[in-house]
Order: sequence, then structure tokens, then C-alpha cells
Amino acid sequence: MKLLVTGGAGFIGSAVVRLAITRGHAVVNLDALTYAACLDNVADVAGDPGYSFVQADIRDRSALDATLARYRPDAIMHLAAESHVDRSIDGPGAFIDTNVMGTYTLLEAARDYWDANGRPETFRFHHISTDEVFGSLGPTGMFTETTPYDPRSPYSASKAASDHLVRAWHETYGLPVVLTNCSNNYGPYHFPEKLIPVIILNALAGKPLPIYGDGSNVRDWLYVEDHADALLTVLQKGAVGESYNIGGENERTNLELVQTLCTILDGKRPKESGTYSDQITFVTDRPGHDARYAIDPTRIRQELGWRPSVTVEEGLERTVQWYLDNEPWWRALQDRDGVGQRLGSAK
Repeated sequence: MKLLVTGGAGFIGSAVVRLAITRGHAVVNLDALTYAACLDNVADVAGDPGYSFVQADIRDRSALDATLARYRPDAIMHLAAESHVDRSIDGPGAFIDTNVMGTYTLLEAARDYWDANGRPETFRFHHISTDEVFGSLGPTGMFTETTPYDPRSPYSASKAASDHLVRAWHETYGLPVVLTNCSNNYGPYHFPEKLIPVIILNALAGKPLPIYGDGSNVRDWLYVEDHADALLTVLQKGAVGESYNIGGENERTNLELVQTLCTILDGKRPKESGTYSDQITFVTDRPGHDARYAIDPTRIRQELGWRPSVTVEEGLERTVQWYLDNEPWWRALQDRDGVGQRLGSAK
């Protein structure tokens, strides 16, 4: 199968590219190379004869048309997006422009490509989204595929809008789509502005380990390589027009997560005195911070036979070791715009 992966130089997109190439698929990686993208993320597969790279923006219709005409993919996996909640609070316009208008432009290009090629039944447009579109949960309950949308941040609102567009293009034009909504990802190549890499890198630098509020916010953590496996499973086995929730089945409070990271670091690279948890600092909470996310993965487990392969403890152990082993990768990204700064505090 030949795949067009948008955002393939990003964190999740690059995991998809690496796994797809490993499994024998041909991959066209289309990425605009904005601040969070890094071609080093796909360096391990860049020399494969089945890999191609196109630097283009999903808002550029002519570039999309040219790419589709040249490479003639069997499926589009749409991962390109602005994705950092804190950045969306400070600058929502970029999220509306990329996540909403970019998805619209890509849908139109895909629809024309599909029409021009006789509307093949095997073609798929796979839209990758987030559990944040469902809003915030209380102490109990889980998000299912039928949970009403209730986004609370500019980021989640923009992703909710893109989800609705994809469903509308299926219902109105018949475009064969599948959708997925995932829980919080972590793992190798995670851009160093997100919680887990921030904690690892700040700990190693002797800096404070910032936790929003009192650290009681709960997330369901999904190892990125498990997520890539789930995405390829949905692409190949998922029912057209359906959505699938992908969860790690690993709920932890932010404080528990940070404490686990500190314990792992204590074992792998002990401090001269004290423990890394001594660096934990509670900071002013993010505006509109959702209390809890939790995914019910029953559909993907029962219908497609997928479930995560690692626990959060196993995945965090691998992740910490990866950052310890790959200092040149993260050092090169620490000078990029906004990295290491407190974002998302605007009122």
C-alpha cells in the first residue's frame, strides 16, 4: 500500500512513517516543517526506496494536487496539525488556520483525486484526532465514540471542527473516511515542549519540574509506537465512516506521572545528593485545564483486535532511556521558538 502521511516529520506522524516503512508500505511524507517538525525523526527510514519526502503545507491546494497526481497514494493519513494546547491559548489563529482550513483544503484535494480515479472503494482518508474534543470528565466515566463533543481550548475546538468536516465529506460526498481519537501520546522523538520531555530534560538540567495546579489532572497515556500500530490497524481494518477511540489504558495523575519519571531517573542517572522529586514545583494552572481524560477502547479491541502492548511504566522506562541516549537530538531543538518558556498563561 502507498500512503500519503501529512505531518510525517512530527512526533506521531514520524512514528507512523517509521512503522509503515518497516512493514513494507511505501510512504510519501508531506510536511511543512514548522517549528515542531524534525526530519531527524525519520532518518532511520529516509534511505528506504519506498520513502519519499515532500515539503508542502496542507493549506496549499496546488501543492497537494501535484503531490497526489505524482505519487498516486492508496490512502491518506492526516496527522498534520497544530497540537500544543498552551500555544493555542496564546495564539489561536494558527490553530484555526491549519487544523480547520488545512483539513478542508486536504479534503477537497482528496475528493477530487478520488473522483478523478474512478472513486476506488479501497481508497481511505484517515483523519487522526484527539480525545480532547470530548471535553473534561469527572472522577468516573470514559469517552466512547458516541460521547458528545465539548471542546474547552482553542486547540480542541479546532480539532473538533476538523472531525466534523471529515464526517461531513463522507456523508455529503461519499469520501471513504475513517477517524480516530487518541489519548495523550508519549515516547521517543517527543518535541521538548510537552510535559514528559519537559520533566526529563529539566530534571537532567537541575531545573524546577513544573506541574500545573496541584497535579491532580488525569490523563490516559498511550505509547506513541503503540499508537502508530493502532493507526495502521484502523486504516486497514476499520469500517468506512466509523471512528475508533485509541487509549493506552494507563490513567495517571500528572503528579503520579512526574513522580514515576523521577524514580526512573533516580535509577538511571542518580543525582549527587537528594532525588529528582526534590525539584517538583507546582505552578499556576493552565486556563480552562480539563480535569480528566479517559478512553474506552472497547470498539477497537473487540472489532479490530487491537490493544496497547506496554504499560505506562514500561513505556516511560523506554522513553527516559531514549532521551538519555539521544542528547544531540533534543539539544538541537531546545533553541526553537517557545521551547523552555511558560506558554498558555494568557487570560
